[in-house]
Amino acid sequence: MRIPVLMAISVLVAVAAGCGAPEPPAAPEPADEMAAAADDCAPVGEIRFICDLISPEDLAVLPGEEWVIASGNQEGGMIHLVSVRDKTSSVLYPTAAPRERLDAETYPDCPGPVDPSEGAEFRAHGLYLQPGEAGVHTVYMVHHGFRESVEVYEIDGNANPPELTWVGCAVAPDGLTLNSVVALPDGGFAATSFRTAGLAESLDDIMTGVISGSVWEWHTGGGWTEVPGSATGGPNGLEISDDGEWFYIAGWGEQRFIRVSRGRDPVERESVDLHFRPDNLRMQPDGSVFAAGADHFNTPEETFHVGRIDPQTLEVSRVIDHPVIERFAACTAAIQIGGEIWMGTNRGEKIGYFPAQ
Repeated sequence: MRIPVLMAISVLVAVAAGCGAPEPPAAPEPADEMAAAADDCAPVGEIRFICDLISPEDLAVLPGEEWVIASGNQEGGMIHLVSVRDKTSSVLYPTAAPRERLDAETYPDCPGPVDPSEGAEFRAHGLYLQPGEAGVHTVYMVHHGFRESVEVYEIDGNANPPELTWVGCAVAPDGLTLNSVVALPDGGFAATSFRTAGLAESLDDIMTGVISGSVWEWHTGGGWTEVPGSATGGPNGLEISDDGEWFYIAGWGEQRFIRVSRGRDPVERESVDLHFRPDNLRMQPDGSVFAAGADHFNTPEETFHVGRIDPQTLEVSRVIDHPVIERFAACTAAIQIGGEIWMGTNRGEKIGYFPAQ
């Protein structure tokens, strides 16, 4: 049975910089059988699931599209490796005997690997995979636990299954609450701080657009620096243009997709209204950006959404609008893998996927 809310909308909503896209049609109320079917990991319409994960908040696909890395952003969360073909998962990190090799030249101030005694306090939040040479790639992960940090790993795609090795870290400055991370074309990485000490006092403030954080860059030898012009209410997901000249920011509090220039004086900034609260952003093979998020956050009327944005024109189209599903509440990440679109969630126990239109 086809999901009536799975939208085959291909009409692009033309918007000028800073102007909002028209409000999309309201999603219908969830049917009782949809919630019941999801209880045992059964499909909900065209959406199928990979289950028994813990808060797979963000997703990153390895080159070749045979494997996906999933984070875990709740108690007991871990980094999982998911087979695209078999739809099965295994734990990549932490394990009883993790592979660790500090790259002290690149990360001279890293105090060492994640403390294994973190146990259930370990949280794997935002992910980013930087393709490398000869099948060995770099994975950046926002980590919450005994320290607030970006942890860096190598993943060897030549092994079957791929193997993960911890190689370094950058501990966040005091007061930052990191969320998403991207590698920079000129080296280093950037991360959003959703909530920085001394700014917005509450989540309610952030939801009204009160500035709560910004984007920060990190470079070997230079450490952390705040990106000019990046402050917003609830900066969440983050992407970067191929040439490194533009940051793309998910403005969760303002429900906007924001484009901010990098290294220009004066800073250039434009945005578009998404009509939902965007979480993670993910660049797609065609150059568009997927924004995944939710509306009517934490209410019985909550819905989840995936939007496609042209980062050059700020044109927006909808990929899916759907009521929340049992054990899959807010969609927080979306990425196209072959003929499927995969979705992560921060408040749930499974990855969703459905046919790309």
